Amino acid sequence: MISRPLPLKSHRRTLAVGVIKRLLELDETHLQSAVFQRRADAFLFQRVAGERVTISLGGRQIDAGQSDRVGHFQQSIDLEEAEVDALAEASGGGRRLRYEAAVAADHDGFDGQSPPPVSSAGLIHIIAEEGMSVISDIDDTVKVTNVANRRELLANTLLRDFYAVPGMADVYRRWQDAGTAFHYVSSSPWQLASCLGRFFHDAGLPAGSMHLKLFRLKDSTPLGRLPSRKRSKRRIIEQIMADFPRRKFLLVGDSGERDPEVYTAVASHHPDRVAGVAIRHVEGKPSWEKVRTRLDRLGRRLPAGRLHVFTEAVELASLVTGG
Repeated sequence: MISRPLPLKSHRRTLAVGVIKRLLELDETHLQSAVFQRRADAFLFQRVAGERVTISLGGRQIDAGQSDRVGHFQQSIDLEEAEVDALAEASGGGRRLRYEAAVAADHDGFDGQSPPPVSSAGLIHIIAEEGMSVISDIDDTVKVTNVANRRELLANTLLRDFYAVPGMADVYRRWQDAGTAFHYVSSSPWQLASCLGRFFHDAGLPAGSMHLKLFRLKDSTPLGRLPSRKRSKRRIIEQIMADFPRRKFLLVGDSGERDPEVYTAVASHHPDRVAGVAIRHVEGKPSWEKVRTRLDRLGRRLPAGRLHVFTEAVELASLVTGG
């Protein structure tokens, strides 16, 4: 997506910050903190709609057409294998390409002033046709979020430094060393993609494709409905599987939301493609007895030993032994 930050004195920014302030009962110390400023800025922007986008990739300038009404653009690019070999850089046992998408300055800026050009950089992960892939949730699977507690969810999203679920980065890195690729499918809003990318790097989590929720502040109370619909998550997972028809998949999530139901449905529909389902038990409500009953019921839909429930990351180590 292509976007510009909202001016500090814009009415929209003032209104949005005011709503968040009331919702979390924040004081000026919170509002001035570096963490809040970074997270709030991720949501407070103006989409660049109807502008022609140019993609720079390995010295090539590629016309990607115009951005749509919400600033999104899409373009398919065909590259010869020799071009990929020349441009790709090694990354965690795999390869990736860097690109940059940009639009020129226009004449529809704030206060009658033309805004500067804007650009957005990204990475293309190159994945082999065969091998093992992990499709992983983020919140309460690899990052502590406490989705079940709405106030804690908002505080962990806007006010606190992100921190990793203990041990998950170590397990994921071992899987990566075995040749595993990663796809992160999450209810987190896509506005946090850059923040999450920095968190992944700092926590030592393997990079991978990131599939986040389409979220707009005007759609609901700010950040009040972060979890995506069950059908949406399943659709994304099945699209990833369709994009890589010769790969096997391990689905990793947690018991706090609907991951067990979504993953079980996918695994039941694709029994030859899904090597396993791993669910992290999240402490809190409902009780462990209720969670155990729920997971036992879902596990009966899968072949014996296909559903793995864990509380500590080390319990996952043996699930992937090779690419």
